[in-house]
Amino acid sequence: MKPGRPTPSLLLSEEERATLLAWTRRARCPQALALRARVVLLCAAGRSNTDTAAELHVTIQTVGKWRQRFIDKRLDGLLDEPRPGTPRKLSEADVDRVLGLTLESVPAHATHWSTRSLAAASGLSRASVHRIWRAFSLQPHRIETLRLLKDSLFLEKTPDPSEVAE
Repeated sequence: MKPGRPTPSLLLSEEERATLLAWTRRARCPQALALRARVVLLCAAGRSNTDTAAELHVTIQTVGKWRQRFIDKRLDGLLDEPRPGTPRKLSEADVDRVLGLTLESVPAHATHWSTRSLAAASGLSRASVHRIWRAFSLQPHRIETLRLLKDSLFLEKTPDPSEVAE
């Protein structure tokens, strides 16, 4: 018998093994999740915490933590838990409303929305509108296409080109 606490055995179903292998091979998978999956796969192969830690260049405590979390909660134990802090104040409906107004309409007496005018129209703060625009890389003040003027008397105000040439 080995001295110390016995390490709990870790058995995987075929579905869990396939999921863990996918997490380790997927390019867009967060690296922290891929490392946890590698830890569990090595432990399931019968490796000790010490051997697994040495191979993956992590501490023995890290291997023990993820082994135990997997045993307790299975695949859900490897996922990130919700972070502490204040919950979001803006709902998805608020974000959709701001995006819809920005992209699908124009204000009554202007060519584009400003943060202040959209905040007044949507009922949110100016800072909230600015954060939403920044998150979606929207810049309504940078117009790249020609917008029609809303002035109906514009043609009457412009001089005739034949009169100017004379």
